[in-house]
Amino acid sequence: MSEIQSFKQSEKYETFSYLPQMTADQVRKQVEYMISKGWNPAIEHSEPENAFGSFWYMWKLPMFGEQSVETVLAEVEACKNEHPDHLVRVIGYDNFAQCQGTSFVVHRGE
Repeated sequence: MSEIQSFKQSEKYETFSYLPQMTADQVRKQVEYMISKGWNPAIEHSEPENAFGSFWYMWKLPMFGEQSVETVLAEVEACKNEHPDHLVRVIGYDNFAQCQGTSFVVHRGE
């Protein structure tokens, strides 16, 4: 029988954390899906030691009504370049349900 790991020790964050790191194409597809659902993209970042806390730092304001995948990905890159040692995640806010539709880490720091 395999050994059970502690959640914190295994450093699993958000929706796709139990899968291998997503490629740029896979991240693009997730952002395309988010926009196709009408969800508002937002980007957040946090130091790895604070990632399990409730609050991450917001990178600018949520991109209300954004329809361009390129714009969202450019902001992700800008956040990664500004905070290379932070975790960076993308969030899709669902206006209808008034909650997060998705949230996934796109950068785990260097």
